[in-house]
Amino acid sequence: MNKQFKAAVPRWALIAGTLFLILVAASACTNGKKAEQGAAGEAGQKIKATATIGMIYDIVGKVGGNHVEVTGIMRSGVDPHLYKASQGDMRKLDQADIIFYNGLHLEGKMQDILEKIGKQKPVVPVSKNIAQDQLRSGSPEMGSEHDPHIWFNVQNWMSAVETVRDELSTLDAAHVEDYKANAEAYLAELRKLDDYTREQISSIPEAQRVLVTAHDAFGYFGDAYDIQVKGLQGMSTESEAGSQDVTKLRDYLVEHKIKAIFVESSVPRKAIDAVIQGAAQQDHTIKVGGELYSDAMGEEGTEDGTYIGMVKHNVNTIVKALN
Repeated sequence: MNKQFKAAVPRWALIAGTLFLILVAASACTNGKKAEQGAAGEAGQKIKATATIGMIYDIVGKVGGNHVEVTGIMRSGVDPHLYKASQGDMRKLDQADIIFYNGLHLEGKMQDILEKIGKQKPVVPVSKNIAQDQLRSGSPEMGSEHDPHIWFNVQNWMSAVETVRDELSTLDAAHVEDYKANAEAYLAELRKLDDYTREQISSIPEAQRVLVTAHDAFGYFGDAYDIQVKGLQGMSTESEAGSQDVTKLRDYLVEHKIKAIFVESSVPRKAIDAVIQGAAQQDHTIKVGGELYSDAMGEEGTEDGTYIGMVKHNVNTIVKALN
């Protein structure tokens, strides 16, 4: 700019013009970022999703298909009630475009972290669209008014699938039809699983239809498929079962002549063994009917490492032992 032009243009006009250019540049940058996020799928970039537990990880992978890169936090054998996030977990949460979790205080020690992150990005409880009258009462030790083990009623888990579908569709509008198709295919499998579970459990004679486990995780399963459920511990495993819990369950098993009890893959079996030994001292033999998956699935890459495989494993193990 030459000296004559500077003299002709007032100083305030130069400042105003400079500010205008800065604002235009900032607006273009912001709009560019928004466009990049909204068209992530169009640009060939996968949505980065993080899921807390294996069952949710499985849903996101099935519904997201080729458009979503999903990472999980808690793997096989991990108890979500007691889990504490590591630095690696925090990186996964920080790098995610969207986070899916249970939403009923299942991930008790991570709840505050998830709520804080939710102020910056989508953090979605997969339980949010389950009807209130379908939720069981919770327990004081969990700090939740509802039982979080919703996946044991397959119809509840179908609602979770629909929630994941809708949230991914909102985040990545370019692939809505793919998310719908993936979800519908998976929902069809879950309808068959629901029918299979109901049919198999009904084959157990009613007098023998009592499921006794390490902790009270199978309440939804009992309500949905007409089987009585007893847990040594409450809904949370945060505190160990005491001697009174062991004695109470032992007496119940002896009185009702129940001969099978089940251990869980994510819960130590020490207290269950104490129940078995106590019953033996009263001349009542109880066997371990098998190991069930409760708060975690099987190893990744195996049939039991999928939600459908986990449920079928549990159903087949229960039916074989109680029949």
